[in-house]
Amino acid sequence: MHEMILCKLGEVVLKGLNRRSFEDKLMSNVNRRVSKCGNFRVYSKQSTIYVEPKDDECDIEAAFESCKKIFGIIAVSKALPCEKDIQKIISAAKEYLACEMRTARSFKVESKRADKTFPLTSIQISQQVGGALHQAFPTCEVNVHDPELVVHIEIRDDAAYVHGPAEEGAGGLPIGMGGVAVSLLSGGIDSPVSSYMIAKRGVKLARNGALLSPHRTRPMRRRRRCFPLPSS
Repeated sequence: MHEMILCKLGEVVLKGLNRRSFEDKLMSNVNRRVSKCGNFRVYSKQSTIYVEPKDDECDIEAAFESCKKIFGIIAVSKALPCEKDIQKIISAAKEYLACEMRTARSFKVESKRADKTFPLTSIQISQQVGGALHQAFPTCEVNVHDPELVVHIEIRDDAAYVHGPAEEGAGGLPIGMGGVAVSLLSGGIDSPVSSYMIAKRGVKLARNGALLSPHRTRPMRRRRRCFPLPSS
């Protein structure tokens, strides 16, 4: 199986009967952003959006960076899927996180078992995977209180996923769910910042620049480059 991207949803999971419309809009935004990085399959299951490459030509690193900037996603991680078998999970963890395990001084394993039909509990999964990793990488000590590296194991309906610590996403709500507004960008710092905060609440912005005087042309252009407003 190929490496893929897991995007964890934020406020969207708190929605009621209209939650599906928020998820559909977010998947549309994700699909539009990652389409520039290759041919990806984007789908949603269990409060997570999966971004799966369809071929080896996909730029997974560029897609990962794009996903971190999409409003509606609170955490992004690159993961390796594998079969829901404890030995396959251990092998995947050894292979996928070998570099991180060699450089880290301490680690721990955190497991989540969304699929309750899996025969082992979350604690048993962590114990077996942690013991095998420590045996394979003896220089990396086990530290459950303050580890340098956290190994995550997720048992879901379709597969098991192995990944390291997730990186923070943009948060907020998917752009397009809060209507449309016009943003007037002047030469100050407040207009791009406030526009960013409004866009984070799901509002799609139509940007309009204003040159208040000739001597403010260059500062305004510099600020527009420093604070680009996301399109999704």
